Amino acid sequence: MNEIVWPTIDSEHLIVDSKQMLILEKEMFSDGMPKEALMEKAGIQISKWLLKKKPLLKHGITVFIGPGHNGGDGAVIARELFLRGFYVQVWCPFPIKKTLTNNHLNYLTSIGVTKLVEPPDANGKELWIDAVFGNNQTRKVDEKLIKLFNQKFHKKYGKVISIDIPTGLCPDKGEPFLDNAVRADYTLAIGLYKIGLIQDSALPFIGELHRIDVGMPTSKLSKVDKKIFKVTYKDIKNIDLPSLPKNYNKYQRGRTLLIAGSEKYPGAAYLALKGAISSGAGYISAVLPELVAESIWQVAPEIVLKDTMQSNQHGNASLFSALKNIDLSAFDSVAVGPGIGVDNDDWQKSKDYLMDYGGLLILDADALNRISESKLGSNFFLERKFKTWITPHSKEFRRLFPNINSATNVRLALDAAKEFNISILFKGANSIVADSKKVWQLFGTDSQTARAGLGDLLSGFIAGSSAIDSTFCRNITTDFFVKYVLLHSFAASKCKKGSNASAIGGELSKLMRNIKMRQIS
Repeated sequence: MNEIVWPTIDSEHLIVDSKQMLILEKEMFSDGMPKEALMEKAGIQISKWLLKKKPLLKHGITVFIGPGHNGGDGAVIARELFLRGFYVQVWCPFPIKKTLTNNHLNYLTSIGVTKLVEPPDANGKELWIDAVFGNNQTRKVDEKLIKLFNQKFHKKYGKVISIDIPTGLCPDKGEPFLDNAVRADYTLAIGLYKIGLIQDSALPFIGELHRIDVGMPTSKLSKVDKKIFKVTYKDIKNIDLPSLPKNYNKYQRGRTLLIAGSEKYPGAAYLALKGAISSGAGYISAVLPELVAESIWQVAPEIVLKDTMQSNQHGNASLFSALKNIDLSAFDSVAVGPGIGVDNDDWQKSKDYLMDYGGLLILDADALNRISESKLGSNFFLERKFKTWITPHSKEFRRLFPNINSATNVRLALDAAKEFNISILFKGANSIVADSKKVWQLFGTDSQTARAGLGDLLSGFIAGSSAIDSTFCRNITTDFFVKYVLLHSFAASKCKKGSNASAIGGELSKLMRNIKMRQIS
C-alpha cells in the first residue's frame, strides 16, 4: 500500500471493520494489556464524557447490560455514575455469558445499584444506555428489545446512548440485521470508528457520533491492512496544496478544458465554469453549446471559447465535431459531462479522442451515462491507459458497474477503482473517494452540498484545481481529489450569501485564496 500522507494515520482518522478491530484488540491483549484494564478504560472514559453532559443525567440512568464485554463496559459506566451520586439502575435483557461482565454486575448490586427484574418503562425521563452487543454483534436481535428502545427514542422523554454500535445494526454494513435497529441520540465508538457507523444507511440510527479514546497504539494502527480514512472539516487546516513559483505565467498555472452544457441543460455549463474560475486556474477553456457560447462573454469573459457544440433533435450536445478540431494534449486536465445529455452515436464517434488523451480526464454526469449505455460500457476505463477520475452518484455507479456487488459503498468504490484502475468519487451523504489501494470517507459534511447544480460546480472546481496542481506534481494522486471534494463541501457550509451554486462558487474562490495565502506566509 502507498504511504498515506493526508490525513495522518491515527485513531481519529482510521476506520476499521469489526474483524480489524478484533485483531487490534487481540494484539493488545497478547502484548500484555489485560482485558480488565481495557474494559475499565473504556467505561471510565465514557463516564467522563457523560459527566460533561450532566443535563442528560439529571433524571437518572438505566444501563442495558448485554451478555458480553460490551455489557461489561456498561457495568463500569453504571458503577462510575453511581459513585458520583447519580441514580442508576441496570437491566440484563439476556443471560450474562462473560465472567468479567458478571463480576462487574455482582459488584454493582453489592454497592446498591438496582438490578431490574422487568424491562424499564419507556415513558420515564431517565437516560438509557445501550450496552448490549457493540462491535461483536453478527445477527438479528430480539425485536421486542429494539422496539422498547425505539419507543423511548420516539417519545423524546429521555435520551438514548449506544455504546460502540447501536444494538441490531451491522457494524460492517451499517444496516439493521432485520427490519430495524436501536435509534440512538448519541453513539460512542470505542477506540476507533467502525465502518458501519460511517455509512449513509446508518445515519437514521447513530445520532451524533463521537469517538471514545482508549489509547490505541499508533504503531498498531499503521499496520492495519486496507486502510480507510475518515475526513471531516477539521482536516481543512491540514490541507497543503502546491505553491507555484511567483514567476509562472498563466499557461504554467494550470490549463483546463471543460466540455459542458447543452440546449437542454445550458445552466450546467455556466456552473462548471464558475467552479473552474473559483479554483484560480491560470487558463480556462471551454467547449460549449451554441446557446451558451453566445452569451458566456457577458458572465465569464475570462473563459477562452475553443469551440461550440451543436445539439441533436432532443437537445443533447454533440461532442464529435468539436473534439476532432482540438489538441487535447495542450491541457493539464479535461472535464467532460455536466449537462451534455446522452447521445450514444455521438459518444461512439468521439470516445477515441478522450481515450487517447494523456492528461487527467474527469468524467461526470452525462459523460458517465454515455459510457454506461455504450457498447464498451465500463471497459472504456480499461482501454484508456491514462489517469481518470469519475464522480458518480449511486444510480450512475450502478449503471456503470452492474456486476460489482459489495456490502457497502466503501467496498463498491474500492472494488470498482481497483478493477478499472481509476479514482472514484462516490457521491452520497458521506461521500467516498477511492483508488485501487486507498479509501477516504467524508463525514459530518453539510447536507446543503446535496443540491442541483453543486455537482456541476464541483466538476469545474476539480478540473481547475487539478490542472494547477498537475503543473507541480505531474503524477497527481487521489488525495488531491479528496481535498478538492472536501473544500467544495466546506465552502457550501460556510457560504453566508445563500446556498445556490453561484454564491457557493464565490465562497470557494475566497477559501482557495486564503489557503494559498496561508501557505505562502
